[in-house]
Amino acid sequence: MNPHSLPLVRHWSTWDAARPAEIMHLTSMVRVTPVAYATSLGRATHFPPGRNVVYGPHAIDSSFVELTLSHAGTQLRWSYSKPEPNTALASWSATKFGEWGLRFWVALCLSSGEGGIWRYDATEHILHGSVGPAYFAVACRKSPLLVSVHDDLQALEREFEEHGYWYLGSRSSEGRFMALRFNLEEMPSNDIAIAHGGSHAEACDRARVALQAPPMPKPADDDLSAARDILAWNTVWDTRNSRPYTACSRNWDLEKFGGFGVWLTDSAISALIHSSFDEEQAWENIAALLDAQTPEGNFPCLVTGNDNWRDRSQPPLVSLIIWLIYVRTGNIKLLELAYDPLKRNHAWWWRNRDGNANGVLEYGSSAAGEGLYMGTKLAAKNESLMDNSPVHDEAQWNDKSRTLDCEDVGLNSLITLDAEMLSFMAAALGRETEAGDHRARAAAHRSKLSTHFWDDARQIFANRLWSGKFVKSLAPTSFFPMIAGAATPSQERDLLRHLTNPRTFGGRFGLPSIARNDPAFSDNVYWRGRIWPILNWLVWLGLKRNNHWAAAESLRRKSLKLFAASWRSRLAPENFNAVTGEGLDQPDTDPFYSWTALLPLMGMAGVLDIDPWKGWCLNNTGNDIELGPVNTPIGSAHISRRQGWIEVTCAGKLVVASDVKPRLTHISIADRLAVMLPAGLARGRSIRLSRPIASASQNGRKLKGLTSTHEIRLEQTGHKPELLEITFL
Repeated sequence: MNPHSLPLVRHWSTWDAARPAEIMHLTSMVRVTPVAYATSLGRATHFPPGRNVVYGPHAIDSSFVELTLSHAGTQLRWSYSKPEPNTALASWSATKFGEWGLRFWVALCLSSGEGGIWRYDATEHILHGSVGPAYFAVACRKSPLLVSVHDDLQALEREFEEHGYWYLGSRSSEGRFMALRFNLEEMPSNDIAIAHGGSHAEACDRARVALQAPPMPKPADDDLSAARDILAWNTVWDTRNSRPYTACSRNWDLEKFGGFGVWLTDSAISALIHSSFDEEQAWENIAALLDAQTPEGNFPCLVTGNDNWRDRSQPPLVSLIIWLIYVRTGNIKLLELAYDPLKRNHAWWWRNRDGNANGVLEYGSSAAGEGLYMGTKLAAKNESLMDNSPVHDEAQWNDKSRTLDCEDVGLNSLITLDAEMLSFMAAALGRETEAGDHRARAAAHRSKLSTHFWDDARQIFANRLWSGKFVKSLAPTSFFPMIAGAATPSQERDLLRHLTNPRTFGGRFGLPSIARNDPAFSDNVYWRGRIWPILNWLVWLGLKRNNHWAAAESLRRKSLKLFAASWRSRLAPENFNAVTGEGLDQPDTDPFYSWTALLPLMGMAGVLDIDPWKGWCLNNTGNDIELGPVNTPIGSAHISRRQGWIEVTCAGKLVVASDVKPRLTHISIADRLAVMLPAGLARGRSIRLSRPIASASQNGRKLKGLTSTHEIRLEQTGHKPELLEITFL
């Protein structure tokens, strides 16, 4: 991708994964990098990812970015804002002093990838330079005490550490890498504008004007904002492939991956969450995983600059993700792009993962490529996503079939769901014959699931060895047949009992990755006992599919409680302790992981939900709340719930409002309104619309309760949901 193809509003951003405190202008590769030096330690830092960086609010287009930076006991609130797309305003304020401010120095470093020359005008107090046809100017509210030139960032840090802050040997007004130096005695706070323009004068004018701009408002602090912040901080520039993408975590050392690392499930989940606020960035992540599809047809588990795990995939979740994004955005081009690759991926599973040819799938590792661990049990466990889960302990690697000798209930549930999602896509694309084929495959495997994996002795679904023996260990994948629609009503009742049983899967914060009475639960390492957002989310989807609303709401609230405890410290842990809810109680947890945004996504669903089967839903129970702007099937909207009413507005204008409780589902608003009303609805509830109503029917009965040209009174519903249809004048 050419960086110039990105919209102008995204050119300035926190693109470098290894430098979260830096902002970079992508098309020119101009970098603005803060460096701090503390005399008390004799150490300098450019604040790489780690415990000295706390990620604050981050607008999806980087119009506002804030961090808390710590070094040697001194703390800085650091922010960037963009008064207009060509200008970035860097600001800092010291909030805590670890030593005398005279001895704590902040250097703002300017460099560019094109080797441009920077010059400092001491009369005008402007640093300026050009990179190709672009001109840049840097203006400071409080001028630097020293301007110096260096070979690079590391050279500046070495100079600080070898000579201290008083060294003048590098003082200069011209160079390729310049440092504007300030100390906290003179400048405990400051603003510095960096502007881009078509001429020197234009750039200087923009920089000066930016210093007079009013402060940018901080983004809101709610579930939508939390999901946005997690994704925005992890969205970086992949220099190897010249593209933006969302890393699983920018905290990871991408050098070990050769500059980038695309995990299949992580990229898909990132795309899903991006679709709530930025469809373009959702597409970027989908493109990254589609581009990696192998000639054999599967999506690789992991693709990095150093390795390609094309011998294995990850659970077939991408069709579900694509369908959810389509339901939210209504963009048929996404289905046109993804459907055929998804169909090939689905077929690959059936060709390569039925090791004993009995029509039931196992995880494995094909003879393809040269990926690390290829052809081992570990590789097959990688494919399951749950690498070290005890559900794999009893399984053996079968070299002939290149699979485990254990049939996985989670995999077989998700391949059934995959077929169902493909049927939805094919139907939307008008490919009815293919839609019918997918439906038939889903129905056949759904039937097999409900009997083959049901352990009647324990009244739960479980993995099975080829010998026919059920695996002892149980994971949340035991609930996955619900997401596939495969559990019978009797089985669902048994599963719900396990879900609340404190000896198995009950608990304060959601689902442990292994049953609490499993000997491995106390290991508390990765998939051996800890809570994982993706497992909570998938089980929650299954509960909603089968209308177990109370259980779904309980799991949603537990998940939010789990997330909120860490988010108060601006942490989004990869996984959590299933007893205490802590995220960082052991070393195998990343503190700011992209798919943890699934938890605030579940939070948003308490107001606005996008469901694979029920479509666009509005939930009208709970506290008063404001949500937005958020993408919906009718575009960017705000959702509010106040005094018993929920309403949707676009561009400040009402679209629809209702006092129906608890929820409206299957909402469609175009040339008419169609919505499913809940069962047991009392007479007298209303729907209010911005457009005048011509006629309305409820469950096929014509409604006459028009209280105004824009509001209709509803009739009582029976034991099943009823369809409301309204036509407009």
